[in-house]
Amino acid sequence: MIKQVVVFSFLACTMTSIAQKPGAFSGNYPTTKTVQQTDQFFGTIVADPYRWLENDMAEDTKDWVQLQNKVTDAYLQKIPFREAIKNRLTTLWNYEKYSAPFKEGDFTYFYKNDGLQNQSVLYRERKGQEPEVFLDPNKFSFDGTTSLAETNFSQDGSLAAYQISEGGSDWRKVIIVNTATKKAVDDTLYDVKFSGLSWKNNEGFYYSSYDKPKEGSQLSGKTQVHKLFYHKLGTPQSGDSLVFGGEAIPRRYIGGRVTEDQQFLVISAANATYGNELYIQDLTKPNAAIVPLVTGFENEQQIVYSDNGKMYILTNLNAPNRKLIVTEASAPTSKNWKDLIAETKFPLSVSTGGGHLFAQYTKDAVSLIEEYSLDGKKLHSIALPGLGTASGFSNKRGEKEVYYSYTSYVYPATIFKYDVGSGKSTVYKKSQVKFDPTLFESRQVFYTSKDGTKVPMILTYKKGLTLGGRNPVMLYAYGGFNISLTPGFSVSNLVFMENGGVYAVANLRGGGEYGDAWHNAGTKLQKQNVFDDFIAAAEYLIKEKYTSKDYLAISGGSNGGLLVGAVMAQRPELFRVSFPAVGVMDMLRYHKFTAGAGWSYDYGTADDNKEMFDYLYKYSPVHNLKKGICYPATMVTTADHDDRVVPAHSFKFAAALQAVQACNNPVLISIATKAGHGAGKPTSKVIEEQADKWSFLLYNMGLKYK
Repeated sequence: MIKQVVVFSFLACTMTSIAQKPGAFSGNYPTTKTVQQTDQFFGTIVADPYRWLENDMAEDTKDWVQLQNKVTDAYLQKIPFREAIKNRLTTLWNYEKYSAPFKEGDFTYFYKNDGLQNQSVLYRERKGQEPEVFLDPNKFSFDGTTSLAETNFSQDGSLAAYQISEGGSDWRKVIIVNTATKKAVDDTLYDVKFSGLSWKNNEGFYYSSYDKPKEGSQLSGKTQVHKLFYHKLGTPQSGDSLVFGGEAIPRRYIGGRVTEDQQFLVISAANATYGNELYIQDLTKPNAAIVPLVTGFENEQQIVYSDNGKMYILTNLNAPNRKLIVTEASAPTSKNWKDLIAETKFPLSVSTGGGHLFAQYTKDAVSLIEEYSLDGKKLHSIALPGLGTASGFSNKRGEKEVYYSYTSYVYPATIFKYDVGSGKSTVYKKSQVKFDPTLFESRQVFYTSKDGTKVPMILTYKKGLTLGGRNPVMLYAYGGFNISLTPGFSVSNLVFMENGGVYAVANLRGGGEYGDAWHNAGTKLQKQNVFDDFIAAAEYLIKEKYTSKDYLAISGGSNGGLLVGAVMAQRPELFRVSFPAVGVMDMLRYHKFTAGAGWSYDYGTADDNKEMFDYLYKYSPVHNLKKGICYPATMVTTADHDDRVVPAHSFKFAAALQAVQACNNPVLISIATKAGHGAGKPTSKVIEEQADKWSFLLYNMGLKYK
């Protein structure tokens, strides 16, 4: 054996190579029963032996969850440095965190976390006075698992409606309070899902929800028909008016928003995660009709501003990277639209503040911001600290300042105040995390995928990295739903990077980094492009000696969990460790649960036609695990209250993988309790999960922390 002197420093200690990898699993997995369940798709018989795990309320499913968690906990407890990593994470996490401030009525509001609070607290202050607590979600539950999901204020700031999520569920409650007294002024609304809250003066507000599922549990049952309601204060929820949707106009996703001038109700309606209809209703006229601006689902459009009889609409109609148009509210249909901010080669989003427009572009997965007047005149290009992500640039029209947050992989989130008149930025709140950015670097590279497509990837690591193929690498990606992965600082990743680990983020097709063409190139019958892009990223990291297959881990969540599951099934020899989180693993049945049918724009469904079924069946993770193959050390993660991607996906994948694993690489599943798809998870649970992740990774790479 060749002696290795220090591979890399970990937590100011030494990480050395271990002769026998201690990650090997030597125990027994819980016995998972199988059932004689088959389905037929276009003449093909498909077995589904773990169908019973889809019943999340059944006692045998609950027993299985407990047994699996027991095995996982026992394995993790044997890792000698797990507690040290958790302690380091806790130390790094313990600093004050602020949100950008926003004004409502006589108060300025902001979120603050003292450091290790499970949930951030909503504060408010008047000028010249000390801040006071407005809402403290840490008091909603004893264990921090009930979170504050969203808060919306009436136009004058005297009333607020806020949503709470229990156990991470997408089903929420709405509580209405008088902001002066902080006392409830109305009954609590229940069973609200996938909803914003938007006030009509002080009279009431609009919200959206579904009827409770008729089949299956409330957490996993199918929800198809969204409804937009109006709730008038002082009346029971049972009497709320149906404004749009329901059986007469069936749509899966409906949102209603009142424009800042209180003149119009804007309604967006969609059947999938891409493409929407747009409607408006004039609220200044009693019983005004709901008028369609755009019908059909071929394009996406969003009203970003209404002012002086004009509407400003962001659209990809004849502009796949999006443009901003303006039209008269009296003649709002697309034939009357006039371009205001033209399409460029970079994807565009737009926000408003101080009566100005802020064009936010994504250029090679990093932010570029420009300020415009309402007549389309470019006023300023906003200088950012580096290649990173800027977000915010939004407030009410009368304000003279807007706030934005800037971050990168080596730049902790910092809040800036921007003067709308002068175009100057000043630091408002600087992060207090104990981190020295001069010791690290981020580098963007472009690698070639299987079909010749150039794909960007950002690598972040400690300066002085040696390219010898022995660095542990975490490769992360998403690749779907037009979502762009842009740089952001992570305390958790710092624990890995500060001691020699390389954190790599690949911007795969299917995302939104290069507009609609990039997105569509990773959908339906082109979904394999996403997997090929990810595999090519891994091969690049190995070829360029950043790492080798023995030190390469992959991670992704939700659609990214599907990504990890698919590529480890296709190229199991390429990775040492895998972390599929809350993943979509059964591509033949994903559309049978909650609002999953709405993902069909990206995926297609097995019921569409034989070609689509064959394609899905070929890459569906749970259907492509084979006996006699050594798969990477795998830790699947999910949660019992995940009603976005139901935990049955992860249950079935873990059971199938345990059944076929041909080597002693561990196959574990960690099932969080009183948690959902990720949002609102308490800090204490996040730290524990991150400590488990890094411990599992290092232990299974044969690296030792001491």
